[in-house]
Amino acid sequence: MTPPRNVRRLAPLLVAGLALGTPASAAFDPAHFAWEQVLQAHVRDGRVDYKGLRSHPEALDRYLDSLAALRPAEYDSWSREAQLAFWINAYNALTVKAVLDHYPIKPSWQGWVRYPKNSIRQIPGVWDKLRFRVMEREVTLDEIEHGTLRARFKEPRVHMALVCASIGCPPLRGEAFTGTKLDAQLDDQAGRFLRSKDKFRIDRDAGVVYLSPIFQWFGGDFMQAYAPSLGFGGRGAEEGAALNFISRSLGEDDRAFLANGGFKVRYLDYDWSLNERPRP
Repeated sequence: MTPPRNVRRLAPLLVAGLALGTPASAAFDPAHFAWEQVLQAHVRDGRVDYKGLRSHPEALDRYLDSLAALRPAEYDSWSREAQLAFWINAYNALTVKAVLDHYPIKPSWQGWVRYPKNSIRQIPGVWDKLRFRVMEREVTLDEIEHGTLRARFKEPRVHMALVCASIGCPPLRGEAFTGTKLDAQLDDQAGRFLRSKDKFRIDRDAGVVYLSPIFQWFGGDFMQAYAPSLGFGGRGAEEGAALNFISRSLGEDDRAFLANGGFKVRYLDYDWSLNERPRP
């Protein structure tokens, strides 16, 4: 998930175009089974065993090959939910691939002062320069996130599902997203994200609500679906929409507290440390 200074105006990612000589392939697996194999074998509590995955990348390689070989005509035949699940899984899998290609991550001259030594932000051009093959063409992670997921689908819950290989981002789900389960999976991801006190918490005594900076960076994405008609202390449109979205995952007392206003909003620091699973 790219922070705001890297967000640029990107034309929507074209998913139709000329075939580039990719050989004919079997139909894409809508269950994303190869990716789910990776998740089940190497992810626990949202953390990734990058060292173990680097030693056994076969399932990940199969999945990435299937992303590259997918025909645009086949993709176009899918439901909106299946298409959205495809891009969420692709973004997360390619982020893992970017980390593996640079693992163990070493500090870069641009980032060694500002970010943790093992951060994905130490990988030069990880979002806007590294290119990956998806659907017979090359794309960057930025193009997937901003040019396709945000621009085409306008589903703000994706910000609870996209994983930038950092502790500050949502936890990597232990199962693949699929079109048939997508709505429930996105709601569950939002709940999991907001139950983490380093992503969201209410301090009633101090009158402060602490939010992940994700809601500051992408608050505008929540406005269309979650702009409140009233309440939330008369806050700005973006912040009010983010708070309204958050309230859906809270208990009655916390929902009432947010709706009534009378609190300050502060944004938490974003932890850019690698979401690596400790090895025994």
